[in-house]
Amino acid sequence: MNLDQEEILKLKKEKNAIILAHNYQPAEIQEIADFMGDSLELCIKVSEIEDADLVVFCGVDFMAETAAILNPSKKILIPDPQAECPMAHMLPAEELRKYKEKYPDAAVVLYVNTMAEAKAEADILCTSANAVKVVKSVDEDQILFGPDMNLAWHVQQQTDKEIIPIPEKGHCYVHKMFNSADITFSRENYPDAEVLVHPECDGEVQKLADHVLSTGGMIRHVAESSQKTFLIGTEVDMITRLRREYPHKLIYPLLDEAICETMKLHTLEKVKGSLMEEKFLVTVSQEIADKARSAVEKMLEVS
Repeated sequence: MNLDQEEILKLKKEKNAIILAHNYQPAEIQEIADFMGDSLELCIKVSEIEDADLVVFCGVDFMAETAAILNPSKKILIPDPQAECPMAHMLPAEELRKYKEKYPDAAVVLYVNTMAEAKAEADILCTSANAVKVVKSVDEDQILFGPDMNLAWHVQQQTDKEIIPIPEKGHCYVHKMFNSADITFSRENYPDAEVLVHPECDGEVQKLADHVLSTGGMIRHVAESSQKTFLIGTEVDMITRLRREYPHKLIYPLLDEAICETMKLHTLEKVKGSLMEEKFLVTVSQEIADKARSAVEKMLEVS
């Protein structure tokens, strides 16, 4: 542990703070986090926090907003406010309202990877871990689902409902990097490996994989599988966590270039500054937060 990490741990104790980190955070951030997880796991954890005065959220903007929505009594800080998720901005609330007017009888199931104003327009939210379960739980047969078209495709394969992706081309630029040739080539080099990919990958990639899983699902699968070698098709720092926690297994990235640049904006220096100066505070208006909270809580009930 380096000096910055030691200072952060000291500050964390002094400030009665907790550090949450998404699985895509770099190693040095992972090592100081009190809790790491995928979007669903982080939502659940945030909703349970009682004792901490500060929550430093090392993830992207929509995640920190969700934390502020679920636990409004806590000060939610994000070390770098420029850590934005491009996909979350592909479906603004104004655009969503147009889709709702066009399809008045459809249920609105939004991926948690959306901004608060869009969440406030949803009937229920989902994550990559529970999207199929959430869609099956709603009464309507027609579903407006966004903003990730590949997660929408994944859900469509496993339900009888009509899934309408909104917008048509919403995507994660990191997971769009993967293609079928990556799996074919990697299987030649690691013929005994199990291929795990994220449902934000294109359908052709999902079809060729052994398992399509959220990052939390990947961790559980690697832990429980008798397989020794794995190829992981998601952001590269997922491999960082897996290798640290399961050193006896062989874990390789499906693509070395699969890097979420905005996830890497958080640094030890910024985390330290966030704790020292209690910045940058994440806020959501009460009206938006109340509406969005209802959709999040419905998701958690289903989960």
